[in-house]
Amino acid sequence: MKANWIHHFAQINDIQMHYVEDASNHKSDLSPVIFCHGFPMLWFSWHRQIPVLAEAGYRVIAPSMRGMGRTDSPLEPEEYSVKKITADLLGLLDHCNIDKAIFVGIDFGSFAIQDFALRHPERVNSIICLENPAAPHNPNKSPLTEYAEMGAKHFLHIEYFRIPPRADIELATSPREFLKKVMWILSGQANYFDVFKHPPGTSYIDAMAEPPPFPWDWLSEIEFEYFVAEYSQSGFTGGLNWYRSMDLKWEERKAFEGVESQVDAWFIGSEKDVDLEGFHGDDPIGLMRAIFPKLHEVTMIPNVGHMIALEASEELNKVLLSYLDKIHQL
Repeated sequence: MKANWIHHFAQINDIQMHYVEDASNHKSDLSPVIFCHGFPMLWFSWHRQIPVLAEAGYRVIAPSMRGMGRTDSPLEPEEYSVKKITADLLGLLDHCNIDKAIFVGIDFGSFAIQDFALRHPERVNSIICLENPAAPHNPNKSPLTEYAEMGAKHFLHIEYFRIPPRADIELATSPREFLKKVMWILSGQANYFDVFKHPPGTSYIDAMAEPPPFPWDWLSEIEFEYFVAEYSQSGFTGGLNWYRSMDLKWEERKAFEGVESQVDAWFIGSEKDVDLEGFHGDDPIGLMRAIFPKLHEVTMIPNVGHMIALEASEELNKVLLSYLDKIHQL
């Protein structure tokens, strides 16, 4: 399928934001769709979804989220607050002259669109969350405190990321090795939790097993090299700051504890996702439903992991198109 996307740069909310847009077959009666990625992802993580939705008539926009890809990467973790991230999305809507949109998010992008829906429901048609159904938190203990306690027992990536500059330097020194290992171990073809067998203080790269050579069933070497080129240019500090700002976001979200959003919501997960299995508690869907009681549908895709947009592109596209059709029937 031909890709008709166009790259744009815009000054939005004190940063230069990069985003890709495909409106080549836009039908005015269909709501625009905005894709929000996480780490270590890029707008390009959606490159198999963008042309499919565009061909179906949607105006599709995929930003490089703050700190990643060609969007500016502020060095201070405080620049990755909920306030800043939601302002990025609000500014993107205004810049693109969009009143309301459907937001699709994965990983940190899923949390971002939930935060946005809570704060700006009038600008949201629906949210479709992938893999990460809610931002889990202990009201009595900050997340980085909890993760530091876990990381004192065994290797934990969040604790490894927490204090600069070790992770920044090691990942920037070996971007190809890190990205290849982490993308593989996050997939459904590996067991992410093997990294927990390593002691505290281990480098992330050393904690991950060697992946098989390319091509993989779900990713070609040419596609992979795009990720390498982008992160080689940007470095990893921006992505790591999404972790380093977890406590700040935790504080910001306290104002919305107990709030039930009336925004329509949908969820897509994968049966072998490490985040769902290891970082969202016993009832992750229940956590999401408590915040978004209008959670219309939950779909689980078998035999794939966290890299669902690449691992199960065709299956995901079918579910997305089905959800989008149902959204327009509400």
